[in-house]
Amino acid sequence: MSKHYLVVGGSHGIGLELTRKLAEEGNHITVISRTLGDLAAIQGVTHHALDISKEEIPAEFIPENLDGLVYCPGSINLRAFTSLNPAAFRDELEINLIGAVKSIQAGLKSLKKNPGSSIVLFSTVAVAQGMPFHSGIAAAKGAVEGLTRSLAAELAPGIRVNCIAPSLTDTPLATRLLNSDEKREAAANRHPLKKVGTASEIAALAKFLLSPDAAWITGQIIHADGGMSSVRV
Repeated sequence: MSKHYLVVGGSHGIGLELTRKLAEEGNHITVISRTLGDLAAIQGVTHHALDISKEEIPAEFIPENLDGLVYCPGSINLRAFTSLNPAAFRDELEINLIGAVKSIQAGLKSLKKNPGSSIVLFSTVAVAQGMPFHSGIAAAKGAVEGLTRSLAAELAPGIRVNCIAPSLTDTPLATRLLNSDEKREAAANRHPLKKVGTASEIAALAKFLLSPDAAWITGQIIHADGGMSSVRV
């Protein structure tokens, strides 16, 4: 039986790959994102154009029943702490945390209709590992990890809530960090597995967390980071 998923930020990068993987199994996916991107080529997708950092989600955008919700929007603004003013931190929180909150609150009623439904959020390896120039994004994603654990407790047993914390992944968001062979090689070599993650790899993990195969997993921050957070070689 096909399922219905809501993917916020599903027109590029990890969100697009996840949408493809879910659609390949005959599911229907509602995508909310600023642009259509390559979604037009994917069967079973309903797209609504919206900037989650600036707009509220209209009730009519949300399907009556949802089996899962994934919030993909994020940012990679690497700047020295001394160059960041409070407004910059608020911007990071708006796209990474507040957007997730708005999405979950909009979809919660529909998720509650399907016991065993799942929410997947995204953090970053920089929350667990102190990294220079990551204070803005690490602070915002740290809040996302706190939200994950709190909601996992509050929504159990009906809805599972988990979070993926990748390291640098080859997506349009990371283009400027991987836009030369030298940068790509240096980024790969910082990881014990000596490679940069791919959108397909992270999307496959998100798809697993949405599935019944992950029925006993909730409240987890899963580090898909090439070993960066736990391995020294």
